[in-house]
Amino acid sequence: MTDSNYIKVFSGDFIVVKRIISDLENENITAVIKDETESARLAGFGASVYGHQDIYVHKDELAKATSIIENTNLEIEP
Repeated sequence: MTDSNYIKVFSGDFIVVKRIISDLENENITAVIKDETESARLAGFGASVYGHQDIYVHKDELAKATSIIENTNLEIEP
């Protein structure tokens, strides 16, 4: 397994991921979205969970990103 400077900070559906990405970008944090559903579709395979995405951030921005994600989750919970 290779070492990475990016750490997964969130997994969820497309809409919540888009909201979190927007909040992270507002704080100048560049995140990476991993969408296995889209990757599988492009490769010609099916995926088990449609619309599920993961968000990764650089390890240097982990603390700030985690705080933003927690605040966003508190805002969108019913």
